[in-house]
Amino acid sequence: MTAQTQPTDRAPLAWKFNLLTLVAATTAALAATTSASVGWPVWAMFMGWVAFFSRGHTAREALTSYLCLAAGIAIGIAAALALQVLMPIMGALAFGPVVFVVAMIVVSLRAAAPVNNVPAYFLGLITFFAAHIEPGWLAFCELASVAALGCAAAWLAHRLQGAIAR
Repeated sequence: MTAQTQPTDRAPLAWKFNLLTLVAATTAALAATTSASVGWPVWAMFMGWVAFFSRGHTAREALTSYLCLAAGIAIGIAAALALQVLMPIMGALAFGPVVFVVAMIVVSLRAAAPVNNVPAYFLGLITFFAAHIEPGWLAFCELASVAALGCAAAWLAHRLQGAIAR
């Protein structure tokens, strides 16, 4: 036997909740399809999406988070280039000084408002190293572009959800 439920004041909230979820899922699906269609790694698009949510949600804050992520990608490329030089000389010991310098730079940036989004810098580092691609300008352009798509898609989803929630 199934129980009948009476309509409550919560029913409209459930409808709105589902609509907000639909907006986020649709935006994510469109961004993922766009990314895959251009040959960009879909997971890297979601790194931009996550970076958007690492700080405030205004357009300015989204741009700042994205710039921190892009700088993290650039720092990752510089670290990979340093490792290419040091590994033949130092072997695995090269990771120590390279990681130390990278960590000093990134963690010190916490004092550089407004670009003090340390998690976004680390997302950029992770994005580069997880991509397993040759360091260089092309790597930066591809990863920064796909991350920009993700950040913009998350911002758009947030804006659309805000319009619905009002």
